[in-house]
Amino acid sequence: MELGNKVIITAALTGAMTPKELNPAIPLTPEEIAEDAYNCWKAGAAVVHLHMRDEKGLGTMDKERFKKTVDLIKQKRDCDVVINCTTSGDNRAGNEERMAHLPYVMPEMASFDAGSFNWMPFGIFDNSPQFLELLGLKMKELNIKPEYEIFDSGFMNIVNYYVKKGVLSEPGHYQFVLGVNGGMEASVKNLQFLYDLLPEEATWSAFGLGKQHLPIMYATLALGGHIRVGLEDNVYYSKGRLATNVGFVERAVRVIKEFGKTPATPDEARQILGIKKI
Repeated sequence: MELGNKVIITAALTGAMTPKELNPAIPLTPEEIAEDAYNCWKAGAAVVHLHMRDEKGLGTMDKERFKKTVDLIKQKRDCDVVINCTTSGDNRAGNEERMAHLPYVMPEMASFDAGSFNWMPFGIFDNSPQFLELLGLKMKELNIKPEYEIFDSGFMNIVNYYVKKGVLSEPGHYQFVLGVNGGMEASVKNLQFLYDLLPEEATWSAFGLGKQHLPIMYATLALGGHIRVGLEDNVYYSKGRLATNVGFVERAVRVIKEFGKTPATPDEARQILGIKKI
């Protein structure tokens, strides 16, 4: 299978914070999230990145909500989308709670937010060295592919540290998160800088928050990376026009094809990322 021309689209459906008041299309319940996941897969997404919300619409690491959502997705017999679960969906959760859903749900991928920083103006995005070691070892034990979420350049050194220690394995998959207030700004220059830090054989993806979504998408495609879209990162399709997750995926498909490439299927994504289908 020729994979060099394939681009993985990840749909990040809801996130932990953005309220439905900003965009009514943000899915909050397991039923809404699962339906959006299915429709994004039909539109061309190979991976769905899942956060959960509680009854008040706040981010939660409730393993039962993860289980219900994933079960609803898998009930769609034709759907083979790769499921990627967050491990940082609630800043009130302790270390064990942040990992409890992994053996319970057994997603093929999960996020590994590779460091801490001041997420302005909300507070500290806390990913302590002790937690990251536990998380890396748990993912290795369960054979879950980590997605190294990189909010700043120093996070690359943290990943390297755990690779050398044997907590993480190579080749890794890196997700460059640009534009968070407190992390690296979303600029093509910063994307190029992070790209130059990648280890050989690594796979990578990137996105920019808000209005930097499209510039980072285009630059990522030019550099040979994969892309992430979704209401977790941006609630507007264009200035003044509210977005939907499916609309974002459909645009990504068009852009990739206009670029002379092809959206990856879930099984192609698994092959690119080194994931064995469960």
